[in-house]
Amino acid sequence: MSAQRPYLWGVGGLLDPLTQGSLGAALPQALSQPRYTAGAGLLGFLAGMAADLDVLIRSEADPLLFLEYHRQFTHALIFIPVGGLLCALVLHALVGRPRGLSFRLTWLFCTLGYATHALLDACTTYGTMLFWPFSHERVAWNTISIIDPLFTVPLFVAVLLSAWQRKPVYSRIALCWVLLYMVLGVWQRNEAIDMGRQLAAERGHAPLRLEAKPSFGNILLWKVVYETDRRFHVDAVRATLSPRVFQGESVEKLDIDRDLPWLERDSQQARDIERFRWFSNGYIARDPVSVNRVIDVRYSMIPNEVQPLWSIAVHPAAGPSDHAAYHVHRDARAERFKQLWRMLSAD
Repeated sequence: MSAQRPYLWGVGGLLDPLTQGSLGAALPQALSQPRYTAGAGLLGFLAGMAADLDVLIRSEADPLLFLEYHRQFTHALIFIPVGGLLCALVLHALVGRPRGLSFRLTWLFCTLGYATHALLDACTTYGTMLFWPFSHERVAWNTISIIDPLFTVPLFVAVLLSAWQRKPVYSRIALCWVLLYMVLGVWQRNEAIDMGRQLAAERGHAPLRLEAKPSFGNILLWKVVYETDRRFHVDAVRATLSPRVFQGESVEKLDIDRDLPWLERDSQQARDIERFRWFSNGYIARDPVSVNRVIDVRYSMIPNEVQPLWSIAVHPAAGPSDHAAYHVHRDARAERFKQLWRMLSAD
């Protein structure tokens, strides 16, 4: 969760690290003695954001490098004690010691805060390599949007109250809210999957795979993506509170021989497409608008559209060692948010 995350706009760029920091603060606060609540919260808050320092691993020459390393080793379960220790080594003199904490307590609070980061990321849709280096699978449980004010604001307020009042009970209540919200997200996701399967059956389709992902900022409206032999189909569903289907679009799956016949298979651009395919879990297609652009079908601002949030562009004139270009498509016009709201609030 970081400024590199391609789908953040405006306030979203603040809510993302705020969510990570708030959950990172809540866990050590909930387990601390009252006199340590403020220090535990501050250490946990900073450690809870620290894993996203992996966005510093980037290259001007290789635009896709950050896709490989973001949510990689710094987000692995095996790295949690190391991440906690590194945070403690930096933060003990600045935060821990002035608040009367031993290094052992600083390390404990930092480790607890750091541990929340990858698990929260795995609950989102982006994909997190929890089991690196034993597996390069990107775990995504698809239970919560990367940015959700209804999740973040109560959590943040509870963390502030715990620190101010020196009462861990507020953070314990916040953790109960987190678990409840995640359970609601699982329920909504499963309902959305069932609605997507029913929609596919009505069309006479037998999906090879089908996924449901929460739309921007909520767990009521879901994007359903399913794959058939030749195409990806994209729809939106409101799973509860007056369930409704918003039928969407479809796009042909990328076929390099058909869509990019000029592309040399041993070129760097061809290798970059395969890197992008791995990152996108195979949900890639040629952009219907730009013929030399490859899109990630899984994400769009409006959940029943194919219009991507990010893509890569390849060029026939590029040399054999030239990389594909990486593009972010930020469409933050007010009308787009109004369109999303109409889908959320439609009768």
